[in-house]
This record gives sequence, structure tokens and C-alpha cells, in this order.
Amino acid sequence: MESEYTGSRRNRWTFLTNHARVLIAIARDPGIRLRDIAVDCGLTERTVQAIVTDLQADGYLTRTRDGRRNRYVVTPAARFRHPAEADREIAGLLAYLAAPATAVESPAPGAPAPHAPAADGPGVPGAPDSASV
Repeated sequence: MESEYTGSRRNRWTFLTNHARVLIAIARDPGIRLRDIAVDCGLTERTVQAIVTDLQADGYLTRTRDGRRNRYVVTPAARFRHPAEADREIAGLLAYLAAPATAVESPAPGAPAPHAPAADGPGVPGAPDSASV
């Protein structure tokens, strides 16, 4: 019998929720179609539509029509929902995860971790400074 920690059920968990994945996809491309989000996130289009509705209802994004397409605007000052992170804005998460992969690559093994920019130095626009993270 497989243990709880080695069984297939335990190996399928991920750090990000589907809501986070959809929000990140929209932050990367505000004009993205729901069907493209569904493919990227491995979800059904109906599920993505429900998630976008949730995100709109809770103030994480707004939707406007642009011709025949929708255009989304993410609200980076929105706060996380869980009480453990409720004092944090989502801007930092989006700045990290919505940026191109080359901009946030990990250092090579054994290399020192990069230092946070100085408070008066350049940072990621919309992201909290290192003192608030």
C-alpha cells in the first residue's frame, strides 16, 4: 500500500490555484482570449469563465469590450484573500510570475542569491519594495 506522501494523490498538488494561474495569464496578456487561457492553464473554457467572474467580483480585475474582444485590467493593489497574506498586495506575485521567464530565472547552482534593489533604486514597477515583502 502506498503511503500518503508517496501516493499519486500527493504528487499532484501545486503551489498556485487555478485562480492565480488565470490572473497571471491575464497579467501577461490583457487581451488574451478565455479559450487561450483554458489551453495554457489546462482548464475548460467554462471553468476559466467562472474564475474570471470570481476575479472581477472580488476586484482583482476589470473587463472592458474592445471591439469583439475583451480587454482586462488587473488591479495590482488588490490584497490576497487568505488572512495569512491579507496585508500584502498581489503586485509582487504578479511582478514575479507574470514577467518573462528570462527576467526571473534562478541563479546557477552554487551562485549567490541576487540581492534586493535598494529602496531608492530601480525595481519592478508596481511591485512592493523589499521592505514590505
